[in-house]
Amino acid sequence: MKHIVLILSLICAVALNGFAQQAPPDSQKYNFTVADCVNYAYEHQHDVKNANLDVESAGYHVKETIGQGLPQISGAASFQDYLKTPSIIFPDFISGPVYGILNKQHVVDSATNKVISGTPPASNGKANTVSFQQNYNTNIGFTINQILFDPNYIVGLQASKTYKELYTRSYTRSKIEVNVNITKAYYQVLVSAEQLKLLEANVNELKQQVDETTARNKQGFVEKIDVDRITVQYNSLVTNWENTKRLIVLNYELLKFQMGMPVNKELTLKDKLEDIKLEASIADAVNDTSIYHNRIEYNLLETQKKLNEYDLKSKRGQFLPKLTAVANYSIANQNNSFGQLFSSNYPSSYVGLNLSIPLFTGWQHLNQVKQSKITVLKSQNDLDDMKNTVNLQVDQARISYINGLQTLNDQKKTWHWLRKCFVLPKSNMSRA
Repeated sequence: MKHIVLILSLICAVALNGFAQQAPPDSQKYNFTVADCVNYAYEHQHDVKNANLDVESAGYHVKETIGQGLPQISGAASFQDYLKTPSIIFPDFISGPVYGILNKQHVVDSATNKVISGTPPASNGKANTVSFQQNYNTNIGFTINQILFDPNYIVGLQASKTYKELYTRSYTRSKIEVNVNITKAYYQVLVSAEQLKLLEANVNELKQQVDETTARNKQGFVEKIDVDRITVQYNSLVTNWENTKRLIVLNYELLKFQMGMPVNKELTLKDKLEDIKLEASIADAVNDTSIYHNRIEYNLLETQKKLNEYDLKSKRGQFLPKLTAVANYSIANQNNSFGQLFSSNYPSSYVGLNLSIPLFTGWQHLNQVKQSKITVLKSQNDLDDMKNTVNLQVDQARISYINGLQTLNDQKKTWHWLRKCFVLPKSNMSRA
């Protein structure tokens, strides 16, 4: 028994080892620019993928609307086995006229030797039951319906293109939002990396100052409190440096999340902060007061307003008549014997028109039209509000860009000045 267990354990170990060799871990590395990250997100980010599926679904919805105007063909088949056939009550409408004629002709009853009465006996006036239904019945038929005039269908065809346009613009908005989020996350990683380099340089510089201050304290040139003060500054800077290193890992994971990339994948960035070209002329390009027409949010509200206007037309169309054509062909089989059920058939067919005219609906349609009018007015108010919002956002972005650019230029000048002033004081301090 022990040998059997040992052999089975050895087989399982070999199988697991072979499986591990056949399925190596995914070690693909990605080295992306910001444009590469955006393009990757367009194919893998779930919001973009869902928005693209919505566009595809909208296309099928348009085809569905078009299909409502095509001939609608349906078939039906039935079979009945009457355990008890239904009956129809037939009154005795023959005896009365017959006895009346006999009475007028003065016909004598041979049994009584009297003229027959014009009123039939009560027993003969009893109603009879008759069944016209066979025990076994089948029916197979086809019906065709065709819309000839329907205001709602006409409006639906007109709105189908706008309906698809709404989801196409929603897809564009999703791509723009992903582009913005990825760009922010990408450059946040670059900024954090530069902050880490700066902190590392400051840590090294401050560590050297701690060592020099400690040495001067041992020689009696500085007091112990100076050593403690600079040591506290050094420890605080080291903590900040370590926190920044952990934040960079989190920023990388956030970037991969925005891209739709698994967070356990390895990603490195190609672009550098020094490669970014910032020009003051960009701020002048946003002075156009009609720039809101280029915002996808404004375009979406325009499309939504069009759909609301089509809905208003559809509500108004409810006051108009609807006309449809219909045709039917069916075959019936009837017999009291199941074996002879299909021995003979009885076909029938017809064509016709159906006209539906709304005469009075309790003012429901009128109130629906008024509600749709209010919805259109609200859509126009949303457009006006979005116009002002976009203009305000453009002004805020322009001013923030100009201020940030000016601050950056001043910091560059200060940095170059500090580099020139740092070498000589440090050399003099070392000599001292």
